Amino acid sequence: MRHGQPGRPVVPREVRDLIRQMCRENPTWGAPRIHGELLKLGIDIGETSVSKYIVRVRKPSSQTWHTFLQNHVSQLVSVDFFTVPTIRFQVLYVFLVLAHDRRRVIHLNVTQHPTAEWTGQQLRNAFPDNQLPRYLLRDRDGTFGQDLREQVQDMGIAEVLSAPRSPWQRAYVERVIGSIRRECLDHVIVFDERSLRRILASYVDYYHRTRTHLSLGKDSPDPRPVQAAATGHVVAVRQVGGLHHRYERRAA
Repeated sequence: MRHGQPGRPVVPREVRDLIRQMCRENPTWGAPRIHGELLKLGIDIGETSVSKYIVRVRKPSSQTWHTFLQNHVSQLVSVDFFTVPTIRFQVLYVFLVLAHDRRRVIHLNVTQHPTAEWTGQQLRNAFPDNQLPRYLLRDRDGTFGQDLREQVQDMGIAEVLSAPRSPWQRAYVERVIGSIRRECLDHVIVFDERSLRRILASYVDYYHRTRTHLSLGKDSPDPRPVQAAATGHVVAVRQVGGLHHRYERRAA
């Protein structure tokens, strides 16, 4: 290590830049952790010198949240309610359970009265044969009462609550609900619970087997094979009552 004033080491510019890079790329690291990494790289520097060059910026919470979602994507499901009005001005509640890994809607049901008991039964129906996720992400809606929280705990699932008025923390399920509205419900008339279930079942089938997603590399939740041009000519298959189509190659 070079020296400037007598007794005071001068930290080379490349080392200072590396310390700042480590701060930006690892916001939860402090001086001891960065110092340890530098030692493993053969850089002999004191921990107090590391502290001097740490970038002290407040880290936005969104990065930590994003990292959590990425790290646990295969173990995480989101649950949420959304409302749908009928032609007779009734309000129906749709309960949705979404698996994050392949954006699959693993359970969906409709009710006029979303009690905690009803919601708990939906969770049990969503995870048969003890195929339980590790984490369940939800908002702080009052519909999720104490009884439901205790049931989730008894099932061995850890609840993760989003911050108040922060739908971006539940972006996956919010995006799916938005797609259901824009691509289906905004274009149909709902008469009652039965008709809504039928409409949603048709859309979810399309969503899983046909609809491509940017986050899945433009594949569908149920992967679609690529059809070679030699397979045949392109035909359009009506789906969701003709609101959408699936395009396939079929031999003449």
